[in-house]
Amino acid sequence: MLTFVISIVVLILGYFIYGKIVERIFGADPKRATPATTMADGIDYVPMKPWRIYLIQFLNIAGVGPIIGAIMGAQFGTASFLWIVLGSIFAGAVHDYLSGMTSLRNKGCSLPEIHGEYLGNGVKQAMRAFTIILMILVGVVFVNTPATLLNQNFTPGWSPYIWISIIIAYYLIATLLPIDKLIGKIYPIFGLLLLGMAVAIVVAFIIYKPAIPEMWSGLQNRHPDAPNNPIFPMMFISIACGAISGFHATQSPLMARCMTNEMQGRPIFYGAMITEGIVALIWAAAAAYFFGPESEVDVTGKSGAAIVGIIANTWFTPVIATITILGVISAAVTSGDTAMRSARLIIADFLHYDQKPIKNRLIIAIPMFAITIAILVYSIADAHGFQLIWRYFAWANQLLATVTLWTIAVCFVIKKGGHWYLISLIPALFMTMVTGCFLFVAKGADGGLGDWIPRYLGYIIGAAITIANLILFIVWKKKFERGETKYEKGEEWGFEK
Repeated sequence: MLTFVISIVVLILGYFIYGKIVERIFGADPKRATPATTMADGIDYVPMKPWRIYLIQFLNIAGVGPIIGAIMGAQFGTASFLWIVLGSIFAGAVHDYLSGMTSLRNKGCSLPEIHGEYLGNGVKQAMRAFTIILMILVGVVFVNTPATLLNQNFTPGWSPYIWISIIIAYYLIATLLPIDKLIGKIYPIFGLLLLGMAVAIVVAFIIYKPAIPEMWSGLQNRHPDAPNNPIFPMMFISIACGAISGFHATQSPLMARCMTNEMQGRPIFYGAMITEGIVALIWAAAAAYFFGPESEVDVTGKSGAAIVGIIANTWFTPVIATITILGVISAAVTSGDTAMRSARLIIADFLHYDQKPIKNRLIIAIPMFAITIAILVYSIADAHGFQLIWRYFAWANQLLATVTLWTIAVCFVIKKGGHWYLISLIPALFMTMVTGCFLFVAKGADGGLGDWIPRYLGYIIGAAITIANLILFIVWKKKFERGETKYEKGEEWGFEK
């Protein structure tokens, strides 16, 4: 329990200390006008109160990631606590804050536009397609998971397609309506519910005093299939949203279009990620007990969603257990709908297509939803379809975070000079190693090539990819310093059109 308490304290201190450092390095300016005040359109650019934006951002980025991902990551042992704490402070929150503030400085533009501005037009086009695909996968995952939970826990006799149809219909409405009409009104309520669930588990810790493992008992891999699941890189892919997630940077522009002061950025972007890290740590600690030898409940082979139900029904009254399960469902649904909204905005930015008329929003949304439904049908019809989609979603999510960190490092070389780019470069290198190794170390059942490549060779390939990216960065940086690139030192923030 002491490890858990120390971890919570470190996360909170990380917000107040390192978060303030990152804010100062970026140079947040309270006097600078924001897109919400200069480009208000009543649809996507809508000024909102900071506390409301914070809760929406928290719920948008959370989903089931800090719950399901943290539960499955807890199988690896106390190393998961270390990753959640250090990953949230030095990687995830830095990624979220700097990507969100960069969008804010550039008219609330979508993530691929930022990639393209600093990494080139080719990267922009590739990341547009990649990000849209990821958003659709998020939509699929966050339809399937809540529909399954609803069907299993509340309407076991129903066809799963009934709940899927209801959720899809809600997604379409949330994608089309002005952001303050639905998302802005109900998300803060769901955000408080998600936080309330975490508080309820902490209360259960105090009442039941479960034997949560301590970090000084060892960081060894406790995964039930440890030979096929090395901590590096598998744990770092399993625990995504609770430490760092590329999906977060796709959601930040939604909130950047609603902020009225740059000083709101630290609580909204950095703070929401730290909050998510705390939630992930709470669920990981709870799961670590149930995975341990002192648990009276056997959770071997259980899915993350099933373990949520076990935790809720073991420690809570039936009413609170039901609320907890509904909270997990709402967390999934409220990330899925904003993923689809983000996809609409990315496509609209690409096409320079005015989104004020609702018919224009429908023109983009209808084919996008048709593709989502087709993938959903496949994931249900094929027994392994959903698991395959989830694996590639998790890896693509971390790859997107990696590209975004590289983008910010380049941006800082151009905008800030000195060595400030290191706050993004160091986590970029680490995540490059994670995503590169995963492809060549993970077994085929997990979406990798580890069945055909010796593990040591997989690590060598991952390291080679990381070193190659670092060399490319250094070569580009030297060219920039010699004035041989399209950028000039001291260039003002903002895209050159």
